[in-house]
Amino acid sequence: MSRVLSQVALLIMAAALIGLYKVGSLLSWNPIAIALQLIAVGLMGWARLTFKWRSFHASADPTAGGLVTTGPYRFIRHPIYAAACLFGWAGVVVHWSTLSVVLGAALIVGSLVRMLCEERLVMQKYPQYRDYATSTWRMIPYLF
Repeated sequence: MSRVLSQVALLIMAAALIGLYKVGSLLSWNPIAIALQLIAVGLMGWARLTFKWRSFHASADPTAGGLVTTGPYRFIRHPIYAAACLFGWAGVVVHWSTLSVVLGAALIVGSLVRMLCEERLVMQKYPQYRDYATSTWRMIPYLF
């Protein structure tokens, strides 16, 4: 069930980002938005390099190779979802509208559902994940 739910959540995330782009609320010439989106791209790149290409699935599916706790994973458990949300919300904030906020909320909901699905499955495969989770934040250090 977690795998199917995670696929639905990924579709929601993708639809939210595509929707933000289609309505002109994703990209901006605002220097703060550009800086935040560059930080998001950097965080995502750092996370992918750290995690390598061993896992790139549409559904939550813990892979062999051990629990990754280095790179950005030292600080937050879900840097890729954090990066996607930061990228999307940088656009939402500078193109504030009811529709952009709804799409931004969908992005966050999709991310949260994926995180919870993945955490459940990773904990089953790697029991040490429970200890790791107590020493890191999900997405935003000192907040969440």
